[in-house]
Amino acid sequence: MEGGGGQRGSSKHAAGEAEEYHCHDFQWEDLRAEVEANPAFSYHLSPFAPTAGTSQPPPSSDAWRSFHRRHTSGKFFKERRYLLKEFPELNSKGSENVLEVGCGNGSTVVPILRSSPGITVYACDCSKETLEKTNEIVCNTRGVDVKDRFHPFLLDVSTETFPDWLFCKSCRSSRANGVDLLLSLNNCNMIEKLPAFLTDDQRCVGGIDFITMIFTLSAIPLDIMPAILERCVSVLKPGGLVLFRDYGLYDMTMLRFLPHQRVGFREYMRSDGTFSYYFTLDVVRELFRASGLLELDLEYCCVSSVNRKNSKKMQRVWVHGKFQKPTAV
Repeated sequence: MEGGGGQRGSSKHAAGEAEEYHCHDFQWEDLRAEVEANPAFSYHLSPFAPTAGTSQPPPSSDAWRSFHRRHTSGKFFKERRYLLKEFPELNSKGSENVLEVGCGNGSTVVPILRSSPGITVYACDCSKETLEKTNEIVCNTRGVDVKDRFHPFLLDVSTETFPDWLFCKSCRSSRANGVDLLLSLNNCNMIEKLPAFLTDDQRCVGGIDFITMIFTLSAIPLDIMPAILERCVSVLKPGGLVLFRDYGLYDMTMLRFLPHQRVGFREYMRSDGTFSYYFTLDVVRELFRASGLLELDLEYCCVSSVNRKNSKKMQRVWVHGKFQKPTAV
């Protein structure tokens, strides 16, 4: 279900990508003043009042499945190298578990696997075709050893809960109460439909150390985001981190939407049926705090570049955040 991520149209080469996406080329407050003073953008600012009989259908995961079917070629894949600078925690040399929520074509998975040989990545998406293509891309990427380290699985995070084999109830309870994890793993309750990569005596992977949500949450309506975050927190180990990156208010792509594409306040529907929400820091802060996570880092990332085809200036706005699950007392 992963959104486009805002990387299409970049004017810089891959070698400079990390620096490009980790800088602050302009102040978000200056962009806000510019947008809100422009009458052409006034419809983005007003409260949303749906007209009777003309409301848009709710966004469907089918739209994202169709989107990824149309973009199955390798040309659409672009490795997100900047993530390792934005989230240096992913350069860990330990044996951590990462859950990529809405993995799309694997552009987030590849740099994580490449940089951290001890990390295992579990990646979910709502599209079977997307997961198959992701597995193909990841397994064929040079310099990445994926043996027993990459496990994609089918799941629509907007409607389904995570499987117990990620973090079973026995292990959750043991973690919360300080019980030895190896003992709890041996005493896991029987879980149905265990994935093939688990050993005969293993009932779950023992929880997740890092959850990456990279241009995923914006593809889902605001009113169901709290339930999704609650599910994510349920499989996160105490002390684990959620690493968040998504569209920010007044990003260039938001300002391109026409009035008829507006389906809610800061919510838009593309012509292909895919959905996009644009975040403020306050909204992100409230969502993650309400889910029980502690805010470690939260800011706008504002990047200015030039489109090489038409020489137009592009002002991109993303929200960057790190949140932690409290450790047991």
